Amino acid sequence: MFVVDSPIGPLGVSVVEETVVGVQFGARPGPPGSHPAADQLAAYFAGELTGFTVPVEMRGGSEFERAVWSEIAKIPYGEMITYGAIATALGDPGAARAVGTACNHNPIPVIVPCHRVVGAGGKMVGFGGGLDRKRKLLELEASVALARAWG
Repeated sequence: MFVVDSPIGPLGVSVVEETVVGVQFGARPGPPGSHPAADQLAAYFAGELTGFTVPVEMRGGSEFERAVWSEIAKIPYGEMITYGAIATALGDPGAARAVGTACNHNPIPVIVPCHRVVGAGGKMVGFGGGLDRKRKLLELEASVALARAWG
């Protein structure tokens, strides 16, 4: 594991060869990484990168969790979707709470953007990294998206 300093605190990044298998919030200070994931995370936080291209492997999780992680990976940069909308997309409109739990178990947050999932009506609820981190990630993406749209 190596550590990437970020505006939301140090992120511990676990890799196997070239593949990212984990990102952890609040990592203890440690060695910086010389890996494409470190470069891409730095570019993301600088507002220069809107789509990660590093290979990821979502390890563990139930079949339902893996389906949720697959859905959240599709959410475009700067956009949000509700837990209920993901549950509906997966064929179980009543499973919004289960979607929230699956998001909380996402092993590769930020790169697989569970922060883009919000409560009904866009309400800021739940996030494994804490609501302050979620808010900062959404604000970063919104400001970059607006700047790009307005030239």
